[in-house]
Amino acid sequence: MAGMLGLRLLSKIPKSRTSTVFSRLISTSNKKSDVSATSATGSATEACEIKQEKRHWQSYGFSEESELEDLNEMHHHGFLLISLGLCLSIFILAYRPEVNLEDWSHREAFLELRRRERDGLPLISPHYADPTTIVLPTDEELGDTEIII
Repeated sequence: MAGMLGLRLLSKIPKSRTSTVFSRLISTSNKKSDVSATSATGSATEACEIKQEKRHWQSYGFSEESELEDLNEMHHHGFLLISLGLCLSIFILAYRPEVNLEDWSHREAFLELRRRERDGLPLISPHYADPTTIVLPTDEELGDTEIII
């Protein structure tokens, strides 16, 4: 609202006073980013010209000639690295198949326990292998070998 009122007041000021109003508001110090006034009697657009200085940019390493191309390539590579590289690799690691087959071995163990309960066998057999099929060495073959039980 106040801006509209200010524009109305500026439009009612005679043209000769407009340039002096703008030239009074503009600083005339020699700073890098300051606006310079060309002449005190020029028009309003001439008074608001901005100095165009070449910026000193440091390349991101994608392009040495064009600042815009360098910036676009940096954003492009950043997008690929973060969204596709990081997020996609986390997704693949989260939904990959089992490597050690731990779930399969647990399922098989529970199925074996149910089968042994159903058949009336002990849950864990004291003999991993049938003792009649195991051939043990004789006392003469053992000799003085210490036997630890």
